[in-house]
Amino acid sequence: MIVKEGMNLMNYTKEIPIKKGEYWWGGNVEDGWRMPFDPSFKRNLYGNLLYNQGAPLLLSNKGRIIWSDEPFEFSVEADVLKIVSSSEITFSDNEGSLKSAFGEASSNYFPSSQQMPDISFFSLPQFNTWMEMPYYPEQEAVLTFAKDILKHGFPPGVFIIDDGWQENFGNWVFHLGRFPNPKAMVEELKELGFKVMLWICPFVSPDSYTFRMLNKKGYLIRDKNDKPVIREWWNGYSGILDCSNKSAVEWLQSKMDSLKEDYGIDGFKMDGGDPQYYKLSDRCKKNITPNEHCLEWAKIGLNYPFNEYRACWKLGGQPLVQRLSDKNHSWTALKSLVPNAIAQGLLGYTFICPDMIGGGQYEDLINENFTWDQELFVRYAQCSALFPMMQFSTAPWRVLDEIHLNYCLEAIKVHNEFAPTMIELAKNSAKTGEPIIRHMAFEFDASEFIQIKDQFMLGENILVAPVLERRMKEREIIFPPGTWIGDDGTKVNGPCKVKVQTPLSRLPWYWKEKELNRV
Repeated sequence: MIVKEGMNLMNYTKEIPIKKGEYWWGGNVEDGWRMPFDPSFKRNLYGNLLYNQGAPLLLSNKGRIIWSDEPFEFSVEADVLKIVSSSEITFSDNEGSLKSAFGEASSNYFPSSQQMPDISFFSLPQFNTWMEMPYYPEQEAVLTFAKDILKHGFPPGVFIIDDGWQENFGNWVFHLGRFPNPKAMVEELKELGFKVMLWICPFVSPDSYTFRMLNKKGYLIRDKNDKPVIREWWNGYSGILDCSNKSAVEWLQSKMDSLKEDYGIDGFKMDGGDPQYYKLSDRCKKNITPNEHCLEWAKIGLNYPFNEYRACWKLGGQPLVQRLSDKNHSWTALKSLVPNAIAQGLLGYTFICPDMIGGGQYEDLINENFTWDQELFVRYAQCSALFPMMQFSTAPWRVLDEIHLNYCLEAIKVHNEFAPTMIELAKNSAKTGEPIIRHMAFEFDASEFIQIKDQFMLGENILVAPVLERRMKEREIIFPPGTWIGDDGTKVNGPCKVKVQTPLSRLPWYWKEKELNRV
């Protein structure tokens, strides 16, 4: 491969005429809100130009597929799709649909592993300490948070202790100043009904015993001068574990396995691993690209049924929980959830978790002009309720009044009612690779569905139309052919466009009549 930092030196180029009525999806999940791509869209999937999940894949609603084993650059022009890659470009010029294109791509390039993450993810809500206690979680605060969850009527679920539980980055033991008796804490959380996960990353704090030990063993990424790299990331400057080194990965897994054995930890939130934190000039056990470093980090999660990732490359079809990237507390962020989740599914990342409800950027909290929008918080919870998973971090009872808090509890009830259906959809996805959240055009090959970004199909027979705009008391829904029974008991005969009432208490969803018997 011939690659320079930040770009590809192009070895292979392909120009594909775009058919009349043809549209394209794929590449980078963060671009989901731009899909299908408009003319003039450009994206380079290499290295620091990639964020969230990605794959070297493009799919067309006419059944056509682009694949390259390495990251490529592509541009959409008025009537031509241009792809430039450092490896051979595979183009499947078939006639078909978005669904048939996905099926062929999934079978050929990221076949399903036949496995899924732990079933708890699809039936229980998640709770994360990040927004309530960023960087400095403490044992008593964690237990208080868990008890408050139950006290305010929320069910126990998956409890994630985020950054700050550890001594330092790379030294994956509990900080005894903040967690004097972690074993007792985990036991109490489990007695309350929670599953427990810990945050972890591939970074290693410099000037620590762990850094010196790993450096001596050759487990850290090195620069061209054979010195361990010290690289900037969102928490400062750190060394990086070389996940292309089998022994380094085994060392990390031994620490993770000890946490499971010694404290009863169920699994891990695997943060970081973004291609942007690696360079092609890095010296590693294997000569790999920044994208492949992301891949190697993600492979570690395959050993743990309780896992979560935000960054991933070429691991569609695998039993990994894939969270959308951190979002601000904004209506713009809320509107991106549906199209970006659809993009996740089309790239094979089907076990989807939206970002923390209300947003997961703690920088919002340190802005002196920041205020919580209660309506936005509720609509965020409702949108998440019919995703495969939903995750809270900001404590709803702290920022909402009683009326808005009850709306969030109602969203939890909807999620719980759909749990049996969601579990069956997850099992089907593990078997077939098919997305759980699907574009309308994935199931209904008609032009009127192509540009829809504010409603989606949950499997084949459930239409979900969340409210994503401020003060929207009425919204239009485009119904496919068939008879649809709404959450409010109304019946709609499609195909048609209907405006429905959407008070703050309502999350509109519809079942196809012949499928009314829930799983």
